[in-house]
Amino acid sequence: MARKKIDTRGLGLDIGLTFSKWLTGAENLHYGYWDGLEVCAANFGVAQVAYTDLVFERLPKAPCRILDIGGGAGETARKLIAMGHQVEIVIPSAFLASRCRENAPEAVVHEATFQDAQPEGPFDVCLFSESFQYIPLDQGIAKCLSLLAPGGRIVIADCFRSEGFKSDTVQATVGGGHPILAFRDLVKSLKLQVSQEIDITAQVAPSIDLEQGLFNVVGYAGQRVDAEMAAHRPRVRSVLHWVWRRLMSQRKRARLDQRLNHKTRNAAHFSANNTYLMLVLTPA
Repeated sequence: MARKKIDTRGLGLDIGLTFSKWLTGAENLHYGYWDGLEVCAANFGVAQVAYTDLVFERLPKAPCRILDIGGGAGETARKLIAMGHQVEIVIPSAFLASRCRENAPEAVVHEATFQDAQPEGPFDVCLFSESFQYIPLDQGIAKCLSLLAPGGRIVIADCFRSEGFKSDTVQATVGGGHPILAFRDLVKSLKLQVSQEIDITAQVAPSIDLEQGLFNVVGYAGQRVDAEMAAHRPRVRSVLHWVWRRLMSQRKRARLDQRLNHKTRNAAHFSANNTYLMLVLTPA
């Protein structure tokens, strides 16, 4: 009988959301907006709320019908519904879909990729909050245009690869998304109007420093345990190292060491490779 693969993505999401809720009281996985805030774990929840508030400033004032594409665990939808909006969520993960139904029971949840989902328009807003980068560039906006009501808008808050983006196989260049130049060419070809655009790269980048700090704590704990074993249980340590080298390739070990014990993935590295935008697009 074939061995079932471990759902590492679902496992990671489960752990990430549990940690986020423990730290902030909410199941959010998006960046924080650190304008004027001290970058520390105690302020992470505040920074995430500031980010969400900035997204909401791109929405119409009157209650409207919103399609939340890639709606995470439903925290954004829950807030939108409390503001009087009608919300439908598109989410491909079964685990996240279950969290959406729990956190935003009034929302309609489409458990599918945006490409395959079949929500019934029209919608006043198609919202991408850190989900645009996961949808093929030539499909996301085009499908939104088929779902928008007259006078509707597409709101995008996401990371784009800047012109200076450099991939690193060991360091794993932080950030990503669609190349910014290709995105701008698409917007121009579709004759969309960019009615709002703000660059918040500098304000979200500190989230990377906070995340890296957490990994460094884990790395420090591992180093301390390894040092104690070297001093008091050298034979057991040698066996564990032998097993470790056979379970993981040298490249993966180097990448993990980079992640846990170094600080090259930082706000400056993020800002050099990425452009983080909040945009409102409207049909001409």
